[in-house]
Amino acid sequence: MTRVIVTRPEREALRWVRDLSALGVDAQCLPLIEIRATAQQAELKRAWQQIDSYLALMFVSGNAATHFFDAPGANPAAFASLANVKTRAWATGPGTARALLRAGVAPERLDAPAADAGQFDSEALWQQVASQVQAGARVLIVRGADATQAAADGQGSGRDWFARQVAAAGGKADFVAAYERRAPEFGAAERELARQAARDGSVWLFSSAQAVANLAASLPGQDWAGARALATHPRIAEAARQAGFAVVFESRPTLADVDAVLKQHFKTLK
Repeated sequence: MTRVIVTRPEREALRWVRDLSALGVDAQCLPLIEIRATAQQAELKRAWQQIDSYLALMFVSGNAATHFFDAPGANPAAFASLANVKTRAWATGPGTARALLRAGVAPERLDAPAADAGQFDSEALWQQVASQVQAGARVLIVRGADATQAAADGQGSGRDWFARQVAAAGGKADFVAAYERRAPEFGAAERELARQAARDGSVWLFSSAQAVANLAASLPGQDWAGARALATHPRIAEAARQAGFAVVFESRPTLADVDAVLKQHFKTLK
């Protein structure tokens, strides 16, 4: 049976390993991104104090939602199902939506891509919420930051496509980093697992282009020409190909879709 290397941050990776194992998949955890609370907690506190001034908060991931609602001064009632509450929560996909619901966001305040959307990302979310953005509207984008950049300016790194769409519609997008991303520090066991998985037919499950970059940086000089990957977005798939992965398939980032692609393609690949 083909082994799957799950590369999400540890908490998410362990859940995926458990769920894939329940479906009969041989899955092993090797986190390629470490997630930590941001050192810029004052920025989050100020964001909570200004919630009422925003049309909506856009959360780029489940980690963004979890760490934002864990911040000092967090007030889930700001997203309650009350007539006088106007601020909405926007999620890029089902995992983010679930995190927001767990945090106390009322379903009536939540917008996300349709369950049958081809992709779960900023572009799919924008299709759902574009009509809400009018001239003068403010949107807060809650995302992660690389640790070095967060320490420097408190801002998150990443694509600004969504912010440009808000601006084009006459609104204004602000940013706040709710957590920090760090590259993992491989020990001997993790390094050996990664090297074996580069050549033994294992399938690397990538949910982030940053995870691909961190893997390449952790094993400089490693030949990935015999390696195989399953990516949950076309941009991630392209990053894997650029890193040298010879076989790359794509899947939507749901458990059912990942399982289906694994069982359709990778059990017969040589």
